[in-house]
Amino acid sequence: MYQTILLPSDGSALSKAAATAAIELARKLGASLVAMSVAEPYPYSPYVEFGAVMDVQVFADAMQAAAHACVQEIGAEAARAGVPCTTHIATSLSPSDEIVRTAQDYNCDLIFMATHGHGGLQRLLLGSQTQRVLAHATVPVLVYR
Repeated sequence: MYQTILLPSDGSALSKAAATAAIELARKLGASLVAMSVAEPYPYSPYVEFGAVMDVQVFADAMQAAAHACVQEIGAEAARAGVPCTTHIATSLSPSDEIVRTAQDYNCDLIFMATHGHGGLQRLLLGSQTQRVLAHATVPVLVYR
């Protein structure tokens, strides 16, 4: 059925629960996982007239470290379950674009991702990475809630 499952994660509690469920699904199907996390770059210009600005490199290093820890934790859990797992870290202001691109690059035939279930006005104001992936993915997307 599915051979390669992409598992994007932001390290949140819901993403961790989704990872556990995805690992179990992969184990039952005999599939492998691609665990990914997106480290977002510093969203502001480092050149500001007034006010304190965080050092861009310090921010980038912190985001990379968090993404690395996230995928390493998934990789370790997958290994304990006997599920082959590749890890991937991307840097982008658009996590949804990176998720879709990574699914293509790794020939994934399923994207298994968590949603925070934002609805109504909050979803309209903030947007939803899950909604964007659902709109642009070329493979099935399983949304864990």
